[in-house]
Amino acid sequence: MDLGIVGSNPIIRPVKVLNHMPTVNIFFRTEEQATEFQSFLSKLKTFIASELTCNDKKLSSGEISMRLIRVVGNGMIGSIEAEITAHAFPERVRNQDAICLAVADYIKKELSALGEVKVWLVLCEFGHSWKED
Repeated sequence: MDLGIVGSNPIIRPVKVLNHMPTVNIFFRTEEQATEFQSFLSKLKTFIASELTCNDKKLSSGEISMRLIRVVGNGMIGSIEAEITAHAFPERVRNQDAICLAVADYIKKELSALGEVKVWLVLCEFGHSWKED
């Protein structure tokens, strides 16, 4: 149990901090790009879990939901774009740009033929629809 403030009551009480599992949306334009990513997803999940692990939360690749989304039109600014949404732990907030750069560099290194990679890290408070054990 971690300490936190419950409701508007300023009394500090023990509360369970839920595991806010990160989601990763990878946007691409062509089926060829999707095919390239299919064999890479497991390694990418492991890498992102490592980058998002912090003192407050140790992540495994199985805790990350990753989706491939084909985009129609020319509105993207990169050949590949990744949007990572995760809980705003203080350590992640301090390192958000470094995390984005590391993920972009990793994708570029592993899948250099895909072109320019842009990565966003959205840090927020959020919940989910299942109960923690």
